[in-house]
Amino acid sequence: MKKNLPILLLAFVSLFIFSCDNNDSNAVDNDTYPKMRDVTGNFTNANSFSFTVPINIESTDVVLVYRRDPAASNAWQLIPKTYYLSGGRELDYNALFSSQNLEIYTEANFDQTTLSSSEASQYLNNQTFRVVLVPASPAKGASSVDTKDYNAVIKYYNLDESKVVTVKVN
Repeated sequence: MKKNLPILLLAFVSLFIFSCDNNDSNAVDNDTYPKMRDVTGNFTNANSFSFTVPINIESTDVVLVYRRDPAASNAWQLIPKTYYLSGGRELDYNALFSSQNLEIYTEANFDQTTLSSSEASQYLNNQTFRVVLVPASPAKGASSVDTKDYNAVIKYYNLDESKVVTVKVN
């Protein structure tokens, strides 16, 4: 019996090692959704200077929206954002979201249809936004990230820019 005791003990311990494996293939991951997507669209009078993007997130999750700066190829600006144009005109980019939809829109203190063609090209036509879906319970604990800094958000959430999904609206 003394010779069999180590073998029985080893078998007993190995049973617990394999039964405590956290690799559950049946587990449901409710936070699995694209972490980033690019949305390109036009703001026109016909669409009331807004467009809607369908999303599917938990009601506690957060959506960050960044606008690509046309003057810099890889620069992203967190919206809401106000642009001050000549003549005291102001153009705002804003976003509203629910668990099902994201609306990106512009507002102005002037009639947006009066923008010159070069201004419309810069601010209204073919605008690209990067939508970052942030789970309500980030894996990294309670520390915060500067959401105004696009690169800090990407680094903090370990997001892979090569896997961004592109969506064209309008």
